[in-house]
Amino acid sequence: MESSSAGDSATWFARRTHSWCDWALDDLVSTKERTGTTVSLVVPARNEAATVGAVVSRVREALVDTVSLLDEIVVIDSDSDDATSAVAADAGAVVHRAAEIRPDLGSFPGKGEAMWKSLFVTRGDVLVFMDADLVDWDTHFVPGLLGPLLTDPDVQLVKGFYQRPLLDGGIPVGSLDASDTSAFEGGRVTELVARPLIALLFPELAGLVQPLAGEWAVRRSSFARLAVPTGYAVELAALVDLVRSDGIDAVAQVDLGRRAHRHQALRDLGAMATQIMAAAHRRSDLQVKDDVVALHQFHPGQGHAAPVEREVPVVERPPAQPYLEAV
Repeated sequence: MESSSAGDSATWFARRTHSWCDWALDDLVSTKERTGTTVSLVVPARNEAATVGAVVSRVREALVDTVSLLDEIVVIDSDSDDATSAVAADAGAVVHRAAEIRPDLGSFPGKGEAMWKSLFVTRGDVLVFMDADLVDWDTHFVPGLLGPLLTDPDVQLVKGFYQRPLLDGGIPVGSLDASDTSAFEGGRVTELVARPLIALLFPELAGLVQPLAGEWAVRRSSFARLAVPTGYAVELAALVDLVRSDGIDAVAQVDLGRRAHRHQALRDLGAMATQIMAAAHRRSDLQVKDDVVALHQFHPGQGHAAPVEREVPVVERPPAQPYLEAV
């Protein structure tokens, strides 16, 4: 027997799931100009000098120089110690260091912090977020994410999803087809942490194919009124909070085709999972007492397992709207 939440999820999936090719690029540009909507592409980045240049230059050539779908490309550098800022600037992005944006508000490490800070240095009515570490992708990601937002005023947030090819030394290998049941799996944190949390605590989000995907878009007015975890929980938190305030139909998702990026070390994924679980607990009335959680991991040391305590920040930024209005 199907539960009501499962039935609601299936109905939402059928109604709000799209493909990137559902909209012609010229039509989106015309709609953007007719409605006077401005769009900012935001690329949060940390130590991504190897890939951020290609991300910026390809999008700029296709969607700024060739057609006017984007009004600006902004890279928020989150404390990189490589050439990320210089590479991004050379590729044509406006670059800001997260710590230097509104220093009066302090600074925290993390992807969510960079995205929250982007509200203070961008001007778009719509923000499109893309990861900086993409290695197998195309520029249609951006118009795909914008399609629902430019054509449906009820949609506030759009999540991307995609096939994820296996990587061999960072290079995508093999082909994907409809018979591959793993093709639309999320990453390890999605399948082992986020999806079980959604099933247990937030079943209204069960229709999302990849809830933690780094490619998504949101109306500025909506993002500015959300609390934002400073780490990797920003995507899940935005979904939970927006659906609670605006309903599930405020969210849509778009199949973007194929995407690959470099995988993180398993211990780093443990820290990411901790941040996501902290955000989920806060949104389910469970107690997270501190802004830092001690995560105990084990490294090899002198022939035996050596315990290592890792401090994982789980700070959340309050909604940015009051700070934006105070300027």
